[in-house]
Amino acid sequence: MRQTAVQWSGAKRMASAATTKRNERLDARVSREEKELIEAAANLRGTSYSDFVRMAVKEAAVNTIREYESLTLAEKSRRIFVEALLNPPKPNEKAKAAARRYKQEFA
Repeated sequence: MRQTAVQWSGAKRMASAATTKRNERLDARVSREEKELIEAAANLRGTSYSDFVRMAVKEAAVNTIREYESLTLAEKSRRIFVEALLNPPKPNEKAKAAARRYKQEFA
């Protein structure tokens, strides 16, 4: 069994389907009902069964990766925010000066 590690970067853009050479094969077993549903959807889009499956799987993969990256970033941001609330940094001179100006103007 061959395993392939995949790393995706949001900044990377995939080449268009027309210029991408397809050397890899992807096989899946589906029920008759699933196949008929996929064929009907492919017909509605005016694409072949294979192209429809390839595009749908690619779209699902991209969305899954984006969602994971977004959730990971949200978790990291949440941790940074909570840490700053629980352990705020000491104010530097610029922050102290800004606080003095604020007190003079609004107090």
